[in-house]
Amino acid sequence: MTGRQFIARVRRWARMRELEVGFVASEGAGSHGTLYVGDHKTTVKDRRKEIGKGLLAKMLADLDIDRDDF
Repeated sequence: MTGRQFIARVRRWARMRELEVGFVASEGAGSHGTLYVGDHKTTVKDRRKEIGKGLLAKMLADLDIDRDDF
């Protein structure tokens, strides 16, 4: 899954739970950005590159999203 796909899936997940979602590209070094979901946030690396399993697990934990729900 790429960063762009991750953001799209988080948006769908949050919409079903009526949570606010925002992505701010300027809040990150280089091609990184910050994804906000409700009261939680995580850093998303280059949106065109693949996200590894470990990083994906950390990002989901940052956003308090259960892997089974995602």
